Amino acid sequence: MRTAEIKRRFLAHFEANEHIVVPSAATPADDPNLLFVNAGMVPFKPYLLGQVTPPYRRAVSVQKCIRTPDIDEVGKTTRHGTFFQMNGNFSFGDYFKQGAIRYAWSLLTSPVSDGGLGIDPDRIWVTSFIDEIEAVDIWHREIGLPMERIVRRGKADNFWSMGVPGPCGPCSEIFVDRGPQYGRSGGPDVDEDRYLEVWNLVFMQYERGPGSGKADYPILGELPARNIDTGMGLERMAALLQSVDNIYEIDEIKPILDHAAGLTGRRYGAYSGHVAADSHPDDVRLRVVADHVRTALMVIADGVTPSNEGRGYVLRRIIRRAVRAMRLLGFNDPALPQLLPVARDCMAPSYPEVAADFDRIASYAYGEEEAFRATLRQGTTMLDLAVAETKAAGGSVLAGDKVFQLHDTYGFPVDLTLEIAAEQGLQIDAEGFQRLMADQRRRAKADAQARKAGHADTSAYRAVLDAHGPVTFTGYVQTSREARLRALLGPHGQLAGATEGDEVTLVLDSTPFYAEGGGQQPDNGVITVGDGRVEIFDVQQPLPGLIVHRGRVVAGEVRSGADAFAEIDMRRRRAISRSHTATHLVHQTMRNVLGETATQAGSLNAPGRLRFDFNTPGAVPPSVLADVEQQVNEVLLTDLEVRAFVTDQAQARRLGAIALFGEKYGDAVRVVEVGDYARELCGGTHVARSAQLGLVKFVHESSVGSGLRRVEALVGMDAFDFLAREHLLLGRLAELYRVPADQVLDRVRQTVTQLRDVERELEKLRSDLVRANTAGLGAAAREVAGARFVGAPAPDGATGNDVRTLAQEICATLPGDRPGLVAMAGRAGDKASLVVVVNRAGVERGLNAAELVKTALGGRGGGSSALAQGGGVPAGQTPQLLASIERLVGDKLANG
Repeated sequence: MRTAEIKRRFLAHFEANEHIVVPSAATPADDPNLLFVNAGMVPFKPYLLGQVTPPYRRAVSVQKCIRTPDIDEVGKTTRHGTFFQMNGNFSFGDYFKQGAIRYAWSLLTSPVSDGGLGIDPDRIWVTSFIDEIEAVDIWHREIGLPMERIVRRGKADNFWSMGVPGPCGPCSEIFVDRGPQYGRSGGPDVDEDRYLEVWNLVFMQYERGPGSGKADYPILGELPARNIDTGMGLERMAALLQSVDNIYEIDEIKPILDHAAGLTGRRYGAYSGHVAADSHPDDVRLRVVADHVRTALMVIADGVTPSNEGRGYVLRRIIRRAVRAMRLLGFNDPALPQLLPVARDCMAPSYPEVAADFDRIASYAYGEEEAFRATLRQGTTMLDLAVAETKAAGGSVLAGDKVFQLHDTYGFPVDLTLEIAAEQGLQIDAEGFQRLMADQRRRAKADAQARKAGHADTSAYRAVLDAHGPVTFTGYVQTSREARLRALLGPHGQLAGATEGDEVTLVLDSTPFYAEGGGQQPDNGVITVGDGRVEIFDVQQPLPGLIVHRGRVVAGEVRSGADAFAEIDMRRRRAISRSHTATHLVHQTMRNVLGETATQAGSLNAPGRLRFDFNTPGAVPPSVLADVEQQVNEVLLTDLEVRAFVTDQAQARRLGAIALFGEKYGDAVRVVEVGDYARELCGGTHVARSAQLGLVKFVHESSVGSGLRRVEALVGMDAFDFLAREHLLLGRLAELYRVPADQVLDRVRQTVTQLRDVERELEKLRSDLVRANTAGLGAAAREVAGARFVGAPAPDGATGNDVRTLAQEICATLPGDRPGLVAMAGRAGDKASLVVVVNRAGVERGLNAAELVKTALGGRGGGSSALAQGGGVPAGQTPQLLASIERLVGDKLANG
């Protein structure tokens, strides 16, 4: 029975028993404590914990899950997989133990012809909590399971909790006997390879207290409402019903593994015996490939893209492990274009979206592989050298600074360094590497803190915050206000006062100044304190809740504790606000045009301009950018109201507000709406209506990383000024060409084509003049120790390619039955260049062009025995270079 069919039957069985079919949530978890959904119950946690009233009493789902803590174990056994699917049925205060057991038994044992899974009841065993009475009674008296096939286990095995105080309860696990070929008889306590666990029924009825481990916690009492949470591993059930040994041999995984084996010329399971099959390196690597390619397909399908942090880093590591495994199997060509389509075909019966969206998925995956291949080429060379040096010195541990250099300079993943070192019989100095990484993080944090804090002692900021509490920001509704100067700080801490010319940092009790954050640049302005006047050029938030103003005293004296008046530069604020609102419109329009995966990955909102980074697999065609720009400007013309309000996260999600992965939001969030067109969580400042933006004009689109693009745009008067300059330039070109403006582009193209043709003709003439010297120079060859030698300066104007070609052509005119050599010295600016060519007879006599060049140039240069070149010495040394080559040739042949 195919995996997709098992999934269909599971959902249909519970839907027929009044369960609501709930689609799988996306694998990125909507939970601040999780990167990915790692269990079938995760999307239902708010209902199971009683935090939210469930919209239904019964539910059934097949949830996509990702587990990454044991990613290094994937492939080493046949039990671990990164991506898996968990079938689950749930009851929220409705049926309990009897219903859960009956529904499970019915699906497992009903004939295939009746929609069941057709498992022989005599092959089924169950486990139950040792103190459980009710569930055992149901299994035995109602279901008819013999007591000898009901195994009692302790709290560590058959009592479920989330590991923290909250709901808990006993559980019953269902096992199926796979037969004597898989191990010893006697039930799950004897052999869990033979007796395969397929389903866990959790009876959530108690509340647990604090404690550690799986068993060391108190039971506080009964829950007010009892729930059911079950989990059936779809891959395990598929292995059972498809009569294969393990999950790597089911229909959704084995074709990927087989194709990888075919590409690499390996044969999976070639070594007999269960243990050998699990541990042979080829089998391990093939399993890694099959699991990780399928996982990458499903994760990218859910909107995750490769990056250096969070979910993106997990995906990047998964892709790179798959590519690395293929290389270790001997396949050095791009692997994902061969394997990802196979994974798509395996998963599309259950998830049609992976086929519909495959072009986007593939572009991210293939781009990441290509980037990694480049990293591997450079990093592997450096790592091989480090390994060789370590072994030559008799060491067994790769130094921490070497590992750090590979990671920091070449971007080589530490886990790959660890794997490659282990393959070479070496360990790595993990402690030394971690120490260097910690030092780097401290430096980076100190640099960032210094920038935010203006290089003041951060302990001084902490003291101000502790003494006075957070600063109140009023800039959403006020552009100026009276305030109290809580503290005045300099580079070395708090000051009593400051005078004209001093650069200081001011902390007010409340402020209309916006601190830099969320991509928005800070406000500038003026703070007046008594008779003192401070021009503010930077505003930061070095500690949560503490807003600080960096500025220069331009008049009078400023004293700490005095009354103050803060006033922002409104022209700058309005310009920045226009850019920020424009960024929201660009973000929403990009998603409308390119799809919802075109999410913001960074931004800059500055006066009159914006920079917007977003995820997309390739360059955005100019026609698409033009469409985005037009749609944005059409929104401006409709003059939509821009509204901001505060709500909770759940309500914001229901409204469809965009929240950015990696951003941290509190329970209360601020939502900014542009009519019904765009809605996003945001703490920045904005215009009141979209028409106030005036105009948005894209000026540049580029790549800023694998799968990451950037657009830059001008807003408002800056956009108008840009278009005016462009119009003026076009008019001047039209005058020069004496054509209408709409014909300028064609005339420019004609001019460029003509110039290129002229350049090619000039290049050909120059090359012909250079090569005209070939016959004469060849005839002027001298005898040097039995060899024909030509040593000559390169013709004036000859390029490096010309000199190399000319030397080769001269060498070809020399007799082939005698050693022959040509040395030509040219000029590259104020430096000399040298090319040496040796014919076959010369190479056979021991002449080596690379050795000659390196010796003449003091170690510089390189090439082969027949052709080498180098340079770097002063141009005036060309005669000496030619004489040196002639002398070296004579010595070599005379002594050879």
